[in-house]
Amino acid sequence: MNRSSRDVYDELLVIRCRRSDLSAWDELVRRWNDRLLYYLRRLIDHEHDATNAVQDVWMHVLRGLGTLQDGTRLAPWLYTIARRTAMNHLRSRYALHEESSPAAIADEIDDSNEVQLQLDNAELVHFGLSQLGRAEREVLTLFFLEDLSIDEMADLLKIPPGTVKSRLFKARHDLKRVLAKEVPIHE
Repeated sequence: MNRSSRDVYDELLVIRCRRSDLSAWDELVRRWNDRLLYYLRRLIDHEHDATNAVQDVWMHVLRGLGTLQDGTRLAPWLYTIARRTAMNHLRSRYALHEESSPAAIADEIDDSNEVQLQLDNAELVHFGLSQLGRAEREVLTLFFLEDLSIDEMADLLKIPPGTVKSRLFKARHDLKRVLAKEVPIHE
């Protein structure tokens, strides 16, 4: 098995964290916070809610780090916690919308659909991702930005590897279509 230096370093961080090494905990948060926040932003529409969710993730990680039996599985474990946290947030948000007035929901939708006219490449990709469904955003983020394997994604998402592949294929196609509308190719 060929392991990357990133995986080895993360495994050592897990061991150090289990030994109550506070500097290791700080390093773990520094290494993973931005990635987890980026992932959560793809699942949760509002910046403030995604920021709150990442804090919840770290509380779960702090409480559960001792249960992680294999330090080499840190990335899938973190994303599993982040995904559960996002799904819990979405469920509670849905319950709130059931009690909200239609006017309040319309105002919220209008606020979330603002798009800047001038986009550079990174912003264009982020915009393209925002136009996709949650399932497509999630697989693209996990595969391309977090370098998770098809099997790791299948385990995390609790779906068969073939389903991951088909979602990934569809997500790539949909992203290309969205980006082509934004930046027409002149021949």
